Amino acid sequence: MLHTFVALVEDKPGVLTRVASLFRRLNINIVSLTVGHSEKTGVSRMTIVSDASPTAGHRIMASLYKLENVLQVDDVGQAACVSRELALIKVAATPKTRSHIFELAEVFRARIVDLAPESLMIEITGVESKIEGLIQVLNESDDRILEISRTGRMVMRRGQHTSRVLDAMRVPSGESESEPIAEDDEAEITEEADLPQ
Repeated sequence: MLHTFVALVEDKPGVLTRVASLFRRLNINIVSLTVGHSEKTGVSRMTIVSDASPTAGHRIMASLYKLENVLQVDDVGQAACVSRELALIKVAATPKTRSHIFELAEVFRARIVDLAPESLMIEITGVESKIEGLIQVLNESDDRILEISRTGRMVMRRGQHTSRVLDAMRVPSGESESEPIAEDDEAEITEEADLPQ
């Protein structure tokens, strides 16, 4: 079963190595790993797709939280979310076969981004099945695929879901650095105050 995790991590050297080493120690294969900047300076967003048993999700999340520099982990595999992947596909093409490839690109809503005398390059964005479909059709025809470059899966929850960590780190303009204490935190502080000294 494929699990999809979105992890917000500090943008520091060594974080990617720690995450990859964790999956190696757990003996879980990483199917795809996408890393990029988030909306907060100094925080990167990792989208990790792993192949593990259905019950391994909580164990993976707990292990990720133990890593240094990991701020938040979200298992979005079963949540309502938007998932996209990008692929660049270079195909051998002659003047006779170009029109056929252009028609295929139009059917799959892809774009031709480079045209050379003996090849052309297709850019396609969409869900994984859409990209696999184009590759399968190209393989079934006389169009020879020369090279494929794909990103990993990129996922974002639908609707108003936002990162609690990034919200906590965000300081509205004109306000001081001290944030108001959340209700959950007030309850924890009250419980600590009631403890005997």
